[in-house]
Amino acid sequence: MMTADTPVAGRVAGQDWGALDAELDEHGSALTGQLLAPGECHAIAGVYERDGCFRSTVDMARHRFGSGEYRYFTHDLPEVVRELRETFYPRLLPVARDWAARLGQPAPWPDTLAEWVARCHQAGQARSAQILLRYRAGDWNALHRDVFGEMLFPLQVVIGLDAPGADYTGGEFIMTEQRPRAQSRGSAMTIPQGHALVFTTRDRPVASRRGWSVAPMRHGVSTVRSGRRHTLGLVFHDAA
Repeated sequence: MMTADTPVAGRVAGQDWGALDAELDEHGSALTGQLLAPGECHAIAGVYERDGCFRSTVDMARHRFGSGEYRYFTHDLPEVVRELRETFYPRLLPVARDWAARLGQPAPWPDTLAEWVARCHQAGQARSAQILLRYRAGDWNALHRDVFGEMLFPLQVVIGLDAPGADYTGGEFIMTEQRPRAQSRGSAMTIPQGHALVFTTRDRPVASRRGWSVAPMRHGVSTVRSGRRHTLGLVFHDAA
């Protein structure tokens, strides 16, 4: 059972990765068990007020991204955020490589996150893409993909920091999948506090009569009806 004393690496390793990988294949997203205790979630959400932790702040309405606000961390990440990112990467790497092989695409990702981030920086993508988001009643996030340059890791993670139904209502994580020669298919997921949703950054492979095809996917957040919703976003490539 997870406690705040359990190392982050052990919490991530203790998930049923066989089941999570199968769900990623089937749906393009997969929800983990609890990874953070409520106190840890509150501590991360509280970082939002510390200006020195962030390189920039984005007003979503101003840019027509939806409504709400998010902040990009500097590279000097809070320890638990750094540990989560470094621990998730090797768990997601086999899925990334497998998807690339099915689609006949290159798989440029090395064995460690540090090596991959160095390659991003060499290619001109040197800004941190780790993100802390805050939504209030009436806020929402338009469907989008987090592609910040040619150096792209195909999976990312969002962690719920507030308790749905208690701290806020609404605010479901939504995804749409563009199906070949058919209407798009949508899904919605409520992310419990301290749990992580792993999902595709851009697309996923789907079986077709001709082998494997690319299914483009987008993600966003439905309108928050009441309260306040914080989430932590872990992206495994840096931004240009």
